[in-house]
Amino acid sequence: MKDRICVGAVTGSYGVRGEARVKSFCAEPSAMGDYGPLADEDGTATYTLTIVRPVKGGFAVRLSGVKSKEAADALKGTRLYAPRDALPALPDDEFYHADLMGLAVVDTGGEDLGRVHAVHNHGASDLLEVRAKGKKGTVLVPFTQEIVPTVDLASGRIIVDPPEGLFDDDAS
Repeated sequence: MKDRICVGAVTGSYGVRGEARVKSFCAEPSAMGDYGPLADEDGTATYTLTIVRPVKGGFAVRLSGVKSKEAADALKGTRLYAPRDALPALPDDEFYHADLMGLAVVDTGGEDLGRVHAVHNHGASDLLEVRAKGKKGTVLVPFTQEIVPTVDLASGRIIVDPPEGLFDDDAS
């Protein structure tokens, strides 16, 4: 999956003419159609996406080959992927979420804290969901420069300076 990046997800149909409602995961939300044909998760289906209009929670779009409301509804939950080489290069301090998944998380003293399981953004800023080593459940780590001073993709690790108690047993 490292050669593709998720740029959006179908959330259902829009109207009765086969348009779909799509939530964009792009920094510039309307750019998701700019990266060429998009593929589903396993790459078996590809779609050319044309944005029709903004709607609450995303965009109404036309997906090539989708001609009916039922066909659009059947795609609900489908994540849409663009080839990595079609996406713009990022500055040194920005990362695609896919690049962070699975990275080791260590504290500033080198202690292994776990691995990145997911990256979430609920509007304010990104959160790293870390499967904490030796603990049940996960820990949400704010993905800020203060708490995450170093992301080293080459060595496959993230260095964190967590607030006191974040990785304690009673906090997870």
